[in-house]
Amino acid sequence: MHMSDTLISPAVAAVTSLAAVALVAVAVRRIGRADRLATTRLIPLMGVMGALVFAAQMLNFSIPGTGSSGHIVGGVLLAAVLGEWAGFLTLTSVIVVQCLLFADGGLMTLGCNILNMAALSCLVAYPLIFKPLVRGNGSTARWAAASVATSIVALEMGAMGVTIESELSGITALPYGRFLAFMLPIHLLVGLGEGLATAAIVASLRRFRADLLVDATPTKPRPRGAIMAATVVVALVAASVAGSIASSQPDGLEWSVERTTEGAEITDNQTLAHRSASALQRTTALMPDYEASMAGLVGVGATVALVFALTRLVRRR
Repeated sequence: MHMSDTLISPAVAAVTSLAAVALVAVAVRRIGRADRLATTRLIPLMGVMGALVFAAQMLNFSIPGTGSSGHIVGGVLLAAVLGEWAGFLTLTSVIVVQCLLFADGGLMTLGCNILNMAALSCLVAYPLIFKPLVRGNGSTARWAAASVATSIVALEMGAMGVTIESELSGITALPYGRFLAFMLPIHLLVGLGEGLATAAIVASLRRFRADLLVDATPTKPRPRGAIMAATVVVALVAASVAGSIASSQPDGLEWSVERTTEGAEITDNQTLAHRSASALQRTTALMPDYEASMAGLVGVGATVALVFALTRLVRRR
């Protein structure tokens, strides 16, 4: 669901970027208000979970019968383990690394992508759908069902966000109604896939390590070293093999654009802002489109580094 710069105008880019920056500032402030010991325990987990989600996003899965593919966003999982604001900050770090190092999503649309994927899943879908469904003491089955439902809602809201931002920009030939008619069904299927994967992880944690879930019944904290080390290993393995096993089919957004335009070229009005953003991104993107063999491992490391850099702000607070 990473938007490219060709879909939005400079005005929409400016508004969404300001909104994203404001939310990051609020996230830092909210996390910084937490108990010092709790924050100290949270920060390493943020880095580990960020690495896992980065690696997982590289594993595009085919959607049978559509000619499209999808990947998990990871916002619901991050919020379930880290809390809304820490999950949002961690997923934002993943999206920034993808944009700057790998040119995955446009530089002008960075604010849009943060809002559509991180904010809507962690700050909207999770507190409004997931938390009321589990109600703290819910059964493992309830947690699994909440994971599926929340993931679907989050993906559908993100798909609507993409179409609304494109329509407000007015620089493409994408008819809003037709574009939305393709975006919602395909991301319903992507959301279902993400929901099932999230449910499997969350349900396992609910049963065996409820202390790792922020809204589970409070339990005595247990050592996290082993499970964090295992998570890092899984992230590294997934990142190293992602390029060879991930689907090469267009993702849900690309597929929807192709169907909406019926194969025609998108006509856009390239402004100075578009050209400048493209030139800057070519400078920062050391491994565009994850072409290098070590791209996944570099991305995992960069995500962890950025998460820890952001959490330095939290420590200062």
